[in-house]
Amino acid sequence: MKATKSGNLLLIGFMGVGKSTLAKELAKELKTICLDTDKIIENMENKKIKNIFNIKGEEYFRELEQEVAIWLEKNVKNSIISTGGGFIAVGNLKKIGKIIYLKSSFDGIIKRIENHPKSKEKLAKRPLLQDKKKAKELFKKRGDVYKKLADITINVEKYKNRKEITKEIIKLINIC
Repeated sequence: MKATKSGNLLLIGFMGVGKSTLAKELAKELKTICLDTDKIIENMENKKIKNIFNIKGEEYFRELEQEVAIWLEKNVKNSIISTGGGFIAVGNLKKIGKIIYLKSSFDGIIKRIENHPKSKEKLAKRPLLQDKKKAKELFKKRGDVYKKLADITINVEKYKNRKEITKEIIKLINIC
């Protein structure tokens, strides 16, 4: 796998685009480990993301993301890292690894979540997706940032399934 000095691959994109699912698939194919920044934060706080937002607010959550980003930069090598949708705000993102933007339309993301067998759970755990109008505004606002930060962009709606997307990512990381 060609990557940065760290050998890490970071998956970024809007909530619900499939970052966690693809991180697991990539890790399996590349015979490495995957980490999920939201899961790390949940473990740090011993609370679900939704509860962290409700109890301590989004600003506190963003501070936790920055702590995780610093830890990843200093301690993690040769891993696949799935990030939360807003993780792009951390100051050291580019220092953690090669950035892969998983791109989708807003409607494509909503459709993906709604078609999932556990759609109610998927929606419930995403506090910023509760108000679809606000979520769509956030989606538009973040889109340019994702694009600007990305070393590689994959339009996930072009592919039938996660295996195809995984193959395409592996092909592209070996080129870049």
